[in-house]
Amino acid sequence: MLPAQFQQDHPLAIEFQQFIRDPAFPCVGAKSALSRGNMRFVVARDLTSAWDDLRIYSALYRFVGDYRDNPELFRSFVLLFEGGVPDDEATFEKHLWARLGSLSQKDDWLGQEPDPRVSDDPDDPHFSLSFAGEGFFVVGLHPAASRPARRFHVPALVFNLHDQFERLRAEGRYEKLRDSILTRDVALAGSENPMLARHGSISEARQYSGRAVEDGWRCPFSGRRAVDDAA
Repeated sequence: MLPAQFQQDHPLAIEFQQFIRDPAFPCVGAKSALSRGNMRFVVARDLTSAWDDLRIYSALYRFVGDYRDNPELFRSFVLLFEGGVPDDEATFEKHLWARLGSLSQKDDWLGQEPDPRVSDDPDDPHFSLSFAGEGFFVVGLHPAASRPARRFHVPALVFNLHDQFERLRAEGRYEKLRDSILTRDVALAGSENPMLARHGSISEARQYSGRAVEDGWRCPFSGRRAVDDAA
């Protein structure tokens, strides 16, 4: 039985599972996490509100602990929002970074050190968000997304552990998985995603919202130290 933090049977969680199971959905990593029973769900009130941020952080912290106790590959933490549906990609991007900044602030308040294997500077090519000492890559979905694979009827944030990517690389499985996802995404969308890049070549912060950001784009999140200074 899963801890109360997770809401596997919530109607939105069930709808998201159906979304992932669609044969056309390109991310085979997400499909694997779901089929193995390793996708965890939390449902919050509103993307634009900090109301549930402490509860979200508590569940994310538990997710990291479960992974460390049993570091099985293909695990995802899915955060779904009942409200705050954006009208466009720029609005979603704004609120995505507000929520991620707030969760990062909670991590700092609890004395959690960033994952030393990644950078906490969003301009650094090795940037990743860190929670409970683990680096994460975040994928945003919402109904106004330009890419079909990012288009879900309510806002969603999917947190994927960077440690998993590194383990897949060490096992020689990462490139094959990445190529499969890219091929499937082109088949769904009809074109390549212009924002995709390998970790370490350019900051992954540009990819989180799913919007094709412009040259010179600056991440709305200035880094953990800046959050501390502002507080």
